[in-house]
Amino acid sequence: MVMQNRQQGFVFTGWHMLGIMVLFFGTIITVNMIMAWNASNSWSGLVVQNTYVASQQFNGKVAEAKAHAASGIEGSLVIENGRIAYRVVDAKGAPVVATEVAATFKRPVDEREDFTLALEPDGPGLFVAERDVPVGQWIVDISTKQDGAKVFHQTLRTIVAGGAK
Repeated sequence: MVMQNRQQGFVFTGWHMLGIMVLFFGTIITVNMIMAWNASNSWSGLVVQNTYVASQQFNGKVAEAKAHAASGIEGSLVIENGRIAYRVVDAKGAPVVATEVAATFKRPVDEREDFTLALEPDGPGLFVAERDVPVGQWIVDISTKQDGAKVFHQTLRTIVAGGAK
């Protein structure tokens, strides 16, 4: 009797199935973890009381922002050593006259530390307030008015580190 040594082709075993399952679910879990990390570290979100109302006001706010940008008025915010200073100048660099400047500091995700300050005039186009601002990210919404009419509105995103911007 002659025995032939025949080599068998590929045999799919349980180890192969285990490898496929580990690669498949490992890929899914890895992608989900990367996306979750990106979501929590890149976009902070915004807190609004009513998302529907905020969406309805969006186009009006965009039009207002475009009008303010076209006016050439610019504002600059400095936060240091417990002092908040906001300077407003027109397109020619001249100080903007305003009777009321209010700054609302908002945390991007949490509203528990939000606060609003009235800034007092401290020279031509300069408005200041004394307050320690906690370290971290802030969205600062600044409204400048002259006799009740809005002259300029600016929203800034800033990071306060170690008590200074």
